[in-house]
Amino acid sequence: MSPVLVRHPLHELLAREQTTAAAYLKKVADRHQALGYGHMAYRKEKVSRWTTGTEPEMSAQYAMADLHGIDTEEVRRRGWPDWLLLLFHDDRAVWELPWTTAGTVEALEDPGGPVDRRGFVIASLGTLAATGAHWAAATPDTLGATRGRHIGAKAAALFEARLDTLRHLDDEVGSTTAYDAARAELKLIRNTLKTKSYSSTTKRRLYEAAAEASRLAGWCAYDGQRLADAETRFVVSLRAAASAGNATLGASTLAFWANLRYSDNDPYGALGLIDRALDNRYKITSGRVLAMLHARKARAHSKAQEPTAAYRAIDAAFAACDRAGPAEADLPSMYWMTHGEVHEIAASCALSLGDPCRALEHFDSAVSHDDPYDDSTEARGAGIYLSRQATAHLDLGDVDAAVEVAEHALDQLGGADSARGSSALIDL
Repeated sequence: MSPVLVRHPLHELLAREQTTAAAYLKKVADRHQALGYGHMAYRKEKVSRWTTGTEPEMSAQYAMADLHGIDTEEVRRRGWPDWLLLLFHDDRAVWELPWTTAGTVEALEDPGGPVDRRGFVIASLGTLAATGAHWAAATPDTLGATRGRHIGAKAAALFEARLDTLRHLDDEVGSTTAYDAARAELKLIRNTLKTKSYSSTTKRRLYEAAAEASRLAGWCAYDGQRLADAETRFVVSLRAAASAGNATLGASTLAFWANLRYSDNDPYGALGLIDRALDNRYKITSGRVLAMLHARKARAHSKAQEPTAAYRAIDAAFAACDRAGPAEADLPSMYWMTHGEVHEIAASCALSLGDPCRALEHFDSAVSHDDPYDDSTEARGAGIYLSRQATAHLDLGDVDAAVEVAEHALDQLGGADSARGSSALIDL
């Protein structure tokens, strides 16, 4: 899904720095020496080798990363030259703005499209921790706006109804169309916040709508594997939820963000986000959001190959589901979070932990439970789970069963507008 890079990121970096290869390498060599790695030659031919297949020594990469303020952990995790892409995102203001109502309004300004289409996350573990801490500490401004034509509850209700429709359109028409619609919705909400007057109650509902629209845009960006863009949308959603004083919406965003992080091989980054949300569990009013958080925690532990913690979190997810009550009494955005969904996640955990028999038991329970997984609500998710179910059959050597389930996965994902779904089929 990612476009072919026309130029190597190092060439792009030199162009952006408006420097020559020799001058840049001299800076790297000086930093290399200062960090205690010893002398490094800095003939300009090194750039040619580094951009045509020769990977720099790790000490040289660490010196380059230090020069630009990139964590060495990101260098190791992403590898050469992918970590260089961290230098090209243009959304730093979203992360650095103050956690105030004014900061949220500025953050809601649309950047004009995906920040980074190459499919790389942009937040380091330190940034994730700081963002979660800011969210937890933020307090909303309870005053309403006093400029512009006054609007009331009807305007907020219209935004809420449009977002409910948009969530279901994402299920039906795919993430690209829903992404564009969510961006348009955010623009409307931001303009309303800036140009109208309203009570503190209406203000809270408008910020809640902004949080949900940005979360949905982030989810759609993630579904298209535009990970940097997705993370930017998620942090904006957190800001809006904080401005609304709604811990439940913020926790929901953290759960979706955690999904992105463990899917990008960062289970501990995901766990940090989930733990921050669960630190505020007594402020969370949705039983289904709590169930989602525990289920995501289980998935992250399974990715980290920690079975005891994973199965403990699955038990907590089922217990939260049992306490949640009927869907109509919960958030409209959580219509999909059922006991069957938890079984699907439990199956995925078991598969990652090398237990295909347990995985198949959960896959079966997902559709046979009284509160089943409903594949009609989200074809992409159903196709992904079916792909994993087929993989479980393959792991057990049952090729016929794997082929049969794979055909169902193709039916669900055929023509689906989803990079995640396409990746699941390719893996299978």
